[in-house]
Amino acid sequence: MEKYKVNFQSVGRMIEVPGGTTVMKAISEAGIDFDFPCGGGRRCGKCRFRILEGAIQSDHMEREFLSEKEINEGIHLACFTEIYSDISVELLRVNDVKHQILMAAEERSMRIEPHITKRYIEVKKPSLGDHQSDWRRLRESLFQGEHAAALDVQIPVLNQIPETLRTAQYHITAITYGRQILGIEQQDTTKTLIGMAFDIGTTTIVGFLIDLYSGKELSVVSTLNPQAKFGADVISRISYTEQEKNGLETLHFEVIKGINRLIKEAAEKADINVEDIYVVTIAGNTCMHHLFLGLNPRYISKSPYIPTISDPLVLNAESLHITINKTGKILVLPNIAGFVGADTVAVLLATEMDRSEEIKLVVDIGTNGEIVLGSKHKLFTCSCAAGPAFEGAQISSGMRGAIGAIDHVVFGEELEYTVIGQVKPQGICGSGLLDAIAGLSEMGIINEKGKFLHPDKITNAKAEVFKSHIIQYEGTYAFLLADEEITAHGRPILITQQDIREFQLAKGAMAAGINILMEKYGISVEEIKEVLLAGAFGNYMNPHSACSLGLIPKELEGKIKNVGNAAGTGAKLALLSASEYGRTANIADAVEFVELGSYPKFSTIFARSMNFK
Repeated sequence: MEKYKVNFQSVGRMIEVPGGTTVMKAISEAGIDFDFPCGGGRRCGKCRFRILEGAIQSDHMEREFLSEKEINEGIHLACFTEIYSDISVELLRVNDVKHQILMAAEERSMRIEPHITKRYIEVKKPSLGDHQSDWRRLRESLFQGEHAAALDVQIPVLNQIPETLRTAQYHITAITYGRQILGIEQQDTTKTLIGMAFDIGTTTIVGFLIDLYSGKELSVVSTLNPQAKFGADVISRISYTEQEKNGLETLHFEVIKGINRLIKEAAEKADINVEDIYVVTIAGNTCMHHLFLGLNPRYISKSPYIPTISDPLVLNAESLHITINKTGKILVLPNIAGFVGADTVAVLLATEMDRSEEIKLVVDIGTNGEIVLGSKHKLFTCSCAAGPAFEGAQISSGMRGAIGAIDHVVFGEELEYTVIGQVKPQGICGSGLLDAIAGLSEMGIINEKGKFLHPDKITNAKAEVFKSHIIQYEGTYAFLLADEEITAHGRPILITQQDIREFQLAKGAMAAGINILMEKYGISVEEIKEVLLAGAFGNYMNPHSACSLGLIPKELEGKIKNVGNAAGTGAKLALLSASEYGRTANIADAVEFVELGSYPKFSTIFARSMNFK
């Protein structure tokens, strides 16, 4: 088969691909970090590139996503376009911008109880009159009698013992996990014991490097989840594992590579060696959990949505190719259900809902939305397919919370908005979309069904100044936030009727979930004493906007509290304390999962919840 050269001018890279290869596949094979929010499903229209030289063949269906001006400028979509000649292209959305990644969270006190211990010992040297084996000599130096006999050891450690003992003149540090000796090190290394906690989100990964003696945070690092280029949501990634050859291996490799890169970065920031890291804890939703472990997530997305495993796991770092100390352990927090994972368990651990006398509501709106309602007496949880709208994947001008994103909108005497990085706007992220639609609703520009009104039928006097922003778009109305003259890419930023519909689906799912959990619990909204907003979207969103649209019941607006990256806090607690890690299994077992789709009145509640009231 004839091959053709593809020159990615914007990133200075060139590869050869067989004829008929899509530009999307060529981007992937070139190792370029480029977003495909729908995973190449031809649904989002975000993978724009400009053809500079050469001939291409593209499906006419891409015109649904592109304006005439863009088409005339040679702009195409990478997932639609096939290569049949040498070409030169300019990629328009390479991931080279800084994203607003939430790392901070409210902390709580706890007793430090390391999983791994280091103990310095001076082993008695052998002699012609003392023929005890090296292993027995070592274990008797650590423990006496029956305790010593109960110690466990593996062949790799036994192989290490003779040389290390003699090289170190029998002065060594033993590394133990429970009754197991993980390894020995020369001389006294007990002063250093470091661990790392990870929150693996669908969109981002955050890592916390922590001194396991003092609990001090040594450094914090973060990155976009490198799997994101294969799809913005978990369903897209599960589809990728099924449809692509070696898809599971690819996604597993990407997250392991991302974790190792963050470990190296965190160690460099703290001026330590990665060999000083002995324990890593992992929290993530069920799909991210499976992909991290290399487990096939196929059946998570198929009724009845069953994960391969939900129990907590303790694994060897070497078996997962995690680049910490070779004796290190990886502790994976437990899942609750197919779409409520270890990240939710970590949030509950951090907020101590399982110990609360009062009824509280936890809402974590991310690429997937999770809700937990309850107290120490009982806890209910559910999952809501909310992410694509709040993360921008299915929104016409949508983008993640990165530099160039409109993150807040205010309808005052005139339209005002803020842009992350204070640069020209490139799109709108979830918090900005929430504000914009809340404003349109409060101004009476859209009705309670989310439909744009004819400008002549808008009766609110405060909306008069905004009527000029209402324009015709694809046969219906849209609201112009920023015209093409002031945007970074020369395209207008709009809120379209379809955008509002996508938002309503996400908002309706979250609101229905809250209502169903209240009904399941048998309480009224007034009985909820506190609402805890976890995750990035909850941290940056305007609570008033959320309550005015009914995303969260309006009666709860004064009870809302941001708890930041509570999943990260939970992962840190599990890292610092064996007891706290042990609690995670009890929490996961105590929470009752409610499958919304099978709930008797779900359709009615969901339809009602889509309205803006």
